[in-house]
Amino acid sequence: MQPVVIDRGDVGLRVDLVLLRHLRHVPGVTRNRLQRLIADGAVEINGRVITRSSMRLSLADTLTVALPARPPRVKPAAESLPIDVVYEDDSLLIVNKPAGQVAHPAFRNTSGTLLNALLAHAGGTWQPALVSRLDKDTSGLLLVAKGGAVQAALQKIGDRNGIEKDYLAVVFGKPPGKGTIDLALDRDPWDRRRVTVRDRGGARSVTKFQRMRVIPSDNGTFVSLVKCRLVTGRTHQIRVHLLAKGWPIVGDPIYKGHSPARPTLGRQALHAWRLAFTHPVTAARIDVTAPLPADIEQLLIEAGHIE
Repeated sequence: MQPVVIDRGDVGLRVDLVLLRHLRHVPGVTRNRLQRLIADGAVEINGRVITRSSMRLSLADTLTVALPARPPRVKPAAESLPIDVVYEDDSLLIVNKPAGQVAHPAFRNTSGTLLNALLAHAGGTWQPALVSRLDKDTSGLLLVAKGGAVQAALQKIGDRNGIEKDYLAVVFGKPPGKGTIDLALDRDPWDRRRVTVRDRGGARSVTKFQRMRVIPSDNGTFVSLVKCRLVTGRTHQIRVHLLAKGWPIVGDPIYKGHSPARPTLGRQALHAWRLAFTHPVTAARIDVTAPLPADIEQLLIEAGHIE
């Protein structure tokens, strides 16, 4: 059992939040995982096993938790999975990832990922390296390097804002014709899976947007198609920025705000539409797009008449 030292900042707080506060530096620790550990009897207060995450702590309490060892990382295996290659040459490729596919193997997703498919595509002749990633339920273009040297060169180009990344999002509301969102972002201290806007601290994050279409609904509200360009590339940046401005992405299960009941989608209506950059080896200009997938197209059709 690992002891957790209670301090005055923990008094009166739920035990799951106290554990998250003290253990958030531990890889793989999330509030959900801690709640499961509590329910499984892995946490003790004053030597007594508890099973309720909502229990409150006092300064005199002793708190211990049994954190199970994380399993060792397994080398990803090649898997013969469908892959939509939009562009490919001797140094890199660009693929159109479908919604629902994880980009890279992780603790809960060890197979069926885009990287597993890329390893099969490479056939052992080169090593795929993802230059960027997309959330599981975000569709669209991903840049892949054939080897570490090309990956490093592309990352340097990205660090200089030399890779143009344009996304299309369907949002609730009617944003202005165009604009810039400049809001600092950081991990939510109480839920490490979420990102939040920070008034103080956080990493500067900038998204440029342009309204492409407006779709009025029967009840007088609007749904809009918005193009977003990442100036910085933070985790969940577009999703959090649009929510913060009052235009949450349709179907987003996490950053949904107070959205109208319809239209709906089984995932966030966010698509990585365009990538453009100067090739690090040939110096050629690469500029590719991936059309909106069928589910987002259908969403726009069902939403109503397009102005």
